[in-house]
Amino acid sequence: MSDLAAELKRLAGETAADLVETGMVVGLGTGSTAIFATRHIAARLREGTLKDIVAIATSRATDAAARALCIPMMDDEMPRAVDITIDGADEVDGTLDLIKGGGGALLREKIVAQASRREVIVVDESKLSPRIGTRWPLPVEVMAFGWRAQARFLESLGAEVVPRVSSGAPFRTDQGNLILDCRFGPIGDPAGLAATLGARAGIVEHGLFLGITDDLIVATPGGVRHVARGAAAPVSAP
Repeated sequence: MSDLAAELKRLAGETAADLVETGMVVGLGTGSTAIFATRHIAARLREGTLKDIVAIATSRATDAAARALCIPMMDDEMPRAVDITIDGADEVDGTLDLIKGGGGALLREKIVAQASRREVIVVDESKLSPRIGTRWPLPVEVMAFGWRAQARFLESLGAEVVPRVSSGAPFRTDQGNLILDCRFGPIGDPAGLAATLGARAGIVEHGLFLGITDDLIVATPGGVRHVARGAAAPVSAP
């Protein structure tokens, strides 16, 4: 990551973290941009400008990082509603629909997002896209049992399917499942594809996050842009 890219990610993450208020339940996202929000929340707690929060993490990695930063963490059963979640995305289109899951945490990310009153997505402008699927494959989380049947099914839908690997072995999610990275190209009917994937046994979750984003914070070399759903001009790709 270049120094400029890291700085843009930091700006986006810290701007989002400033939306957190004392007493909130906070969802902590996964990835190279969301971690800056987590660090800034921890800094605000140390400074005393933020108090009495509790957090829920979207991955084991984020949970470990948050605990190391002394952020109070809620039980994984999520006994309280989440006020705000700050997370990243791999690709964002002009309707604020997303592809997520590049880090493999898409199932937990979607559970926390759907349980949140406000979902804030933080990205640098390289993640903006005219249509999701243009720049990023769609991660699909599948059970290990029968995974090749899911791969054939995804190919029948027009995807180029690549099983994700890590250090030469099949990548495993926090739940022990596999990830199939599916390159569909620009997705013309995301809602239809999401419904088709959701109806298939063996597909645990997919990286289409549709209608979930409430706020998009984009860091650009010219500054930070805050786009609220329905209250601002559409996002456009650079």
